[in-house]
Amino acid sequence: MGKDKLRKFRENETFKCLLQPTTPEVLGTDHPIKGHWGERMFGNDNPIVVELGCGKGEYTIDLALRNPSCNYIGVDIKGARLWKGAKYAEEHQLPNVAFLRTRIEFIESLFAKDEISEIWITFADPQIGREKKRLTSPLFLSRYRNFLKPGGIVHLKTDSRYLHEYSRAMAEQNGLKILACATDIYDADKEKLYSSPMMSVCGQKAVEALFEVQTFYESQYLAQGIDITYLSFLIDHEGDYISPEWDEEKWER
Repeated sequence: MGKDKLRKFRENETFKCLLQPTTPEVLGTDHPIKGHWGERMFGNDNPIVVELGCGKGEYTIDLALRNPSCNYIGVDIKGARLWKGAKYAEEHQLPNVAFLRTRIEFIESLFAKDEISEIWITFADPQIGREKKRLTSPLFLSRYRNFLKPGGIVHLKTDSRYLHEYSRAMAEQNGLKILACATDIYDADKEKLYSSPMMSVCGQKAVEALFEVQTFYESQYLAQGIDITYLSFLIDHEGDYISPEWDEEKWER
């Protein structure tokens, strides 16, 4: 392991905005922060938005700067990546930003019923051929439902048409309300996105971020001529989620 990575890991231990639970603290048991993020991390009861697979935290930070009335938690397993966002939040004393280093499979041990208002999934691995690991699969939607408030929104921004089409098929298969859908956000009807009354509990500024915030990876994809897609939907649903019937072969190429 390089010296710079070790330095970042040591510095991560000093950041108050970064929680790094050990596996025994979350494997089959509830972490003490569960149900208490508002009071213990943020000191308020404002809506909480979670970004899954946040990487270096660019999106989490920008959303927090745009929406001071909402709290944001970026989740990733890579400590060296999280270091950048956590360091920025600490140095700029951002009161509505936190980061969580954990595997997404453990999030039910960290968030309580109705504790989270929205989820953002940005440029996740599409997990082609591995549905159970896909962040919009029945398994993961069931996990999200356990802590999202009624009417909670899932936002998906991705360069993967495969993941986009699978997620849209998931929503349609299970009768989930789709709020917005675009296969190329930079060629989409922005006014239509802005006008959705259910678009975001944290305001239209989150929608503006779709076009104005570009992560390191998004910039690379755009430079290669890859379209960036967007999908948002509600996951309110009783019973088990069902895997969709969709043209997988068409999109896995």
